Amino acid sequence: MLFSRLRGLRARRLLLFSLLFLAAWEAGSGQIHYSVSEEAKHGTFVGRIAQDLGLELTELVPRLFRVASKDRGDLLEVNLQNGILFVNSRIDREELCGRSAECSIHLEVIVDRPLQVFHVEVKVKDINDNPPVFKGAEQRIFIPENRQLDSRFPLEGAVDADIGANSLLTYTLSPTDYFSLKVETTDELSKSLSLELRKSLDREETPELQLLLTATDGGKPELEGTVRLHVTVLDVNDNAPLFDQAIYRAQLVESTVNGTLVTTLNATDADEGVNGEVVFSFGNDVSLDIQEKFNVDSLSGEIRVIGDLDYEKTKSYEIQIKAVDKGTPSMSNHCKVLVKVLDINDNAPELAITSLSLPIREDAPLNTVIALIKVSDIDSGVNGQVTCSLTPHVPFKLVSTFKNYYSLVLDSTLDRETTAGYKVVVTARDGGSPSLWATASVSVEVADVNDNAPVFAQPEYTVFVKENNPPGAHIFTVSAMDADAQENALVSYSLVERRVGERLLSSYVSVHAESGKVFALQPLDHEELELLQFQVSARDAGVPALGSNVTLQVFVLDENDNVPTLLGPHAGSAVSELVSRTMGAGHVVTKVRAVDADSGYNAWLSYELQPPTGGARNPFRVGLYTGEISTTRSLDEVDVPRQRLLVLVKDHGEPMLTATATVLVSLVESSPIQKASLPVLTGAVGSKASLVDVNVYLIIAICAVSSLLVLTLLLYTALRCSATPTDGACAPGKPMLVCSSAVGSWSYSQQRRQKVCSGEGPPKTDLMAFSPGLAPGLNIAERSDHAEVNSDLSGNVSPNLRGLNPRSRTTGNQGMLRAGVTVSPGKSTPTGYSIPNGQP
Repeated sequence: MLFSRLRGLRARRLLLFSLLFLAAWEAGSGQIHYSVSEEAKHGTFVGRIAQDLGLELTELVPRLFRVASKDRGDLLEVNLQNGILFVNSRIDREELCGRSAECSIHLEVIVDRPLQVFHVEVKVKDINDNPPVFKGAEQRIFIPENRQLDSRFPLEGAVDADIGANSLLTYTLSPTDYFSLKVETTDELSKSLSLELRKSLDREETPELQLLLTATDGGKPELEGTVRLHVTVLDVNDNAPLFDQAIYRAQLVESTVNGTLVTTLNATDADEGVNGEVVFSFGNDVSLDIQEKFNVDSLSGEIRVIGDLDYEKTKSYEIQIKAVDKGTPSMSNHCKVLVKVLDINDNAPELAITSLSLPIREDAPLNTVIALIKVSDIDSGVNGQVTCSLTPHVPFKLVSTFKNYYSLVLDSTLDRETTAGYKVVVTARDGGSPSLWATASVSVEVADVNDNAPVFAQPEYTVFVKENNPPGAHIFTVSAMDADAQENALVSYSLVERRVGERLLSSYVSVHAESGKVFALQPLDHEELELLQFQVSARDAGVPALGSNVTLQVFVLDENDNVPTLLGPHAGSAVSELVSRTMGAGHVVTKVRAVDADSGYNAWLSYELQPPTGGARNPFRVGLYTGEISTTRSLDEVDVPRQRLLVLVKDHGEPMLTATATVLVSLVESSPIQKASLPVLTGAVGSKASLVDVNVYLIIAICAVSSLLVLTLLLYTALRCSATPTDGACAPGKPMLVCSSAVGSWSYSQQRRQKVCSGEGPPKTDLMAFSPGLAPGLNIAERSDHAEVNSDLSGNVSPNLRGLNPRSRTTGNQGMLRAGVTVSPGKSTPTGYSIPNGQP
């Protein structure tokens, strides 16, 4: 009946407290506080946590809203649909916090994007759900009949698992004439109960008494607990041991070694003999934990330490000691020993690193949160005060976000190419003496961003390639390095397209996108293209992509791939010449003219006369470099009247290339020819003399005009250079090579170009050749004289005219010709060859 009533009261109180909740916001601490009663039903409202944290309901799921608790994590839960914190499972304050006056559930609310952490404290309110409980259902008390009035007999009190008013107990004793209930309360001890004898006992009249002790707590509704008191009246030994003090106090540091004396008890018995001998022991309600840590000597009353003390587990001990004499029946008395444990710095701090945001991009902004760090020290006072620090010289810092909570944030800019990762060591040190510390390391990897463009080893490369290369030949390899990583360092190559003359650059060369190898797509011709200048671009695969360019200057080297070309009447067939037998030694019969389209030694020609067949004596010779065929001696009657001369024209290339000119020489008697042609020769000599005079005046006039033009150009260049100086455009050129002969003159720069400071374009290369106009009716000897200009071009000064196309040369009777050729880099000239601007 009594238990059913208690259950009804308890149910009503649970129903009342389940409807009451309190949520409070303490702005100063930055922490949300809620409260909830224990034993609340599943789904009970605790607080609108999303609203109180300032979070929108729509961002809870995208930001990975989650709740973590170092206590039992399933007690409370958050509804992500409405942001309400509710009770998820049964909360028992006594199971969660024991006898602690304060009981709270600490929650960590974590959201990402950006990473934030909030601290929520839910205070668990006690309800009166535990009745007072005695250790046993019955307490047996033995009292001698001769005990004096007002004697007291200690009782074991009840224990209420609740706290506060719910655990405030009041005791009542069933009505009796013999005893009254005495309750004593101290500041540090629980209530001490005892029966006080109010009426003398008589064992023969009343040998036993049955009493009921009731304990009632202060909760609403009130809960009760009872115990039966069985009092047995004893005879004989009528003096109990007496302690010299009711409470003994001692203080021990938690590092106290085993065997240390705590205190010495002193109790005396007024009886004599065996009835006065006192034996000490623990009280009946002493816990097993106390018995494992302390020992009491039954005879001396010394209490010593026998186990390890730990302030963090138990801060004080309350030991009930009983003194019993050896009388029959024995008599006893009780005292309490209060042992206070003092804290020492015996626990190092603990670190916990959570919510790592790794790796971190090297372009991350300052104050980016990398990790959350929680430190704790279970010591008390200054021993539990923890400070944190980082390893020096790292681009990070610690920011305190809450008590014992830190954020590892970025303090300075990162550069992956300088440092790809950091090992950050966090040190937590307490304030004890000596202080203890703990460390935790965080490996911070720096993620690469595309902030470095590919770089070539040098801005320009010079490549030499022989002409007539096979199509697809590998001529060079470009390589660029990118300091970034992975795809940001993956370099691809391409041509910077442009036009080379009338054609695209890509028709000449190509670049392999991955290896950077440069290939010539077609055979190159030195006579057409001496210099090919272009750019290769290197770009990485980052986003956005970065790139750089390098310039390649490809010089096409000449090969001896052009045979000498005969000029004039020798080009097509054999040439017939008439020579008088009266001619003396050294007479010039004719001149063989030839040119070579190659350059340098490949275009330097020499002439050689093939020996006649049969070993006959040859009266003719040919100039090694002039090509002039002349007599070596006076002709006589024994010489063959018709002679066939084979002139071999050779260049100086490797391999040597040749051409052959055939000259048919007919030896004639001089008398008939001289008589028949005397009038003609007389007129021819007069005509030739007059023609020479005309040529002299014409050459003088041309030289005067040319000198005036050169002077004008020099003055104009000087004025331009003094007005707007340019780099090298007006630099003094090398001296001109000027050659003259009996029939004209020509000039050509030793660098195959003349720089003209016009300010309107690149320097130009000019070649000017002059020859006087001749009458069409010249005889063979005169044509031979006029042809000396071309022989000089192809022979004596051929190294200075390498690369000149035959079509640009002047021949005998074409009058006066002025050929001005302007050449730009890589562009074919009207004469069929190209000269790169600025190349020797």
